[in-house]
Order: sequence, then structure tokens, then C-alpha cells
Amino acid sequence: MTPDFVEDLGQGIYAIDTGFQRPRFDAAYLMVENGRAAFIDTGTNHAVPRLLAALKALGLGADAVDWVIPTHVHLDHAGGAGLLMQACPNARLLVHPRGQRHLIDPRALWEGALAVYGEEEMQRSYGQLLPVEEARTLASSDEMRIDLGGRPLMLIDTPGHARHHHCLWDARSHSWFSGDTFGLSYREFDCALNGAWIMPSSTPVQFEPEPLRQSILRMLSYAPRQICLTHYSRVGQDGDLARLSALLLRQIDEMEDLALATPPSADRHEKLKAGLAEIYLHHLAAHGSGLSVAQQLELLHMDIELNAQGLGVWLDREAQAGLRKDSKA
Repeated sequence: MTPDFVEDLGQGIYAIDTGFQRPRFDAAYLMVENGRAAFIDTGTNHAVPRLLAALKALGLGADAVDWVIPTHVHLDHAGGAGLLMQACPNARLLVHPRGQRHLIDPRALWEGALAVYGEEEMQRSYGQLLPVEEARTLASSDEMRIDLGGRPLMLIDTPGHARHHHCLWDARSHSWFSGDTFGLSYREFDCALNGAWIMPSSTPVQFEPEPLRQSILRMLSYAPRQICLTHYSRVGQDGDLARLSALLLRQIDEMEDLALATPPSADRHEKLKAGLAEIYLHHLAAHGSGLSVAQQLELLHMDIELNAQGLGVWLDREAQAGLRKDSKA
């Protein structure tokens, strides 16, 4: 019997609710073909028992896993990679080349997150990060092809959310597994009239609006039928990817405009948060969300905080680049 945290999406694809933060917030994906398996994103260490339970429910052992593929090395996507690799003796870890060293030696990932969240929250949300043996890792390259039980898969480099981000294309289902590149779509915002709602993620520290726009347009050029998001599950299967992508790109423009219009000051972060809340609430009202403003802000609280941080980092980096350019003039 399939556990209730596993959703069969058809064509050998399963979305697994990792249990991170709240129900239906964070997904890992299991793909099965001819008795062989791949995980795309892993969630945190606390998700690994769910991933292994999903395998077992499908009649597969951990030795059937050929690939573990984090879309990028943020901890809600790759925090469980080391523990999962220990459980799957035949698996190879396929990771973006900019993220490879961080999963071989996760100390920098741990220390960076520890500085933000503190020890207690790190243990509660993520657990201790475990390294992956270098010999079991493989760095991806743009348009790299791999095989899963005779099923061809392809990876492309997708900067914008992070420079260590790649997305995976499954030609069989015409699906992208997009990590955070194609944004976030929380199921609480679904409505009967307009379906899913979506928003970009500018989580620190490598948000870059123009590369993100280009990554999204490149993904759309493959004419996908659906996009499998980490936050949360698939969108577009009802034929509304044109609407969702237009909404996503419009918000990236609005977030960039907000950032550029917010000069450095002691309260810049609070102004960015307020501006982001205004953008999201405006689009949710147009979408027809039945939730109250208070409920919407509660669901978006963490994203508003992190997206404001990411916009601030981007602004500071742009300012430093401008100073370097001026000094060379």
C-alpha cells in the first residue's frame, strides 16, 4: 500500500512529501523505470525514511537506486543527500559542478546555515549533514544525458535562483524537474476558478534576475506539459503553463523594480519585505485566493523574509560590481 505522503503522478513519477516545515511544502521526486530508480531532490535528513518507504511500497530495494540528483545544494533540496547515499549502495550523486564540493564536504553548507538559524533549529529542521564519497559523485554539464533503466534524461544549467542549479528534463513525460528555478506554487493558494498560483524565489545568496528569466524561457522552449516543483509538486498539467510562466516573469520584473527603487538605508530590509508583501497580495487578490490576507501573509512569511534577504544581497553585489567598474574606468 502506497503511503499517504506519496503521490503517483503517472509515467513512473512519484512526488514524496518530505514533511519539511508543513504538509505539502517540500517535495522529493522518485522516478522508476524497468525496476531502476532515481531520486530528484532529497529533502532533509528527516525525509530519508520517507524516501526509502516510498521505494519499499513500490516493491523496490535501496539497491535499485541508480541516481540521486539534487537540483541544487540548498538544504531543503540536498540536506539529506549524504544519508540517502549511505542507504543506496549503487547510487551515484549527480550534482551541479558548483555544488559538488559542498556535498563532498558539507561543512561550509552547515556553517552558513548555522549562522542564520542556530544549532537548535538546524538539528530540528535538517539534522547533521553527512558527506558523500567523492568517487560516488558526478558533476553535471549543460545538456548532459543520462540513462535510467533505458529512459533518457537530460540536465541543463539553470542559473538565476542559484549558480549551482540545474534542472532535469524527462522527454517521456515532457516534464521539467525544476527545483526552485520555476518558482514556488503552494497548494493552499489553488482556487477553483484559476487553478495554481506561482511566485519566484530570490532566496540568498545568488539570486540574479536576468539569468533567472533566461533559464525560465529556455525551459519553456522545450514545450513542457508539466513542471515538477520542489515547492510543491507539479503544475501545468491542466494546460496553464503559459499563464503561470507569464505570472512568474511579471513578478521577477516587479521584484527587480522594487529592489532598484529601494536605496541603501538602515530599514532597507523592512522596506523590501513590505514591498514584496504588496506584490504577492496584489497577485493573490487577482488570482481569486479565498484565504484572508492574514492567512496569506502567514503562509508567505518565510518566503518574504528570505526573498528580501536575497534581493538585498543582489543589490549589494550589483553595487560592488559598479564600484569595481568605476575604479577601472
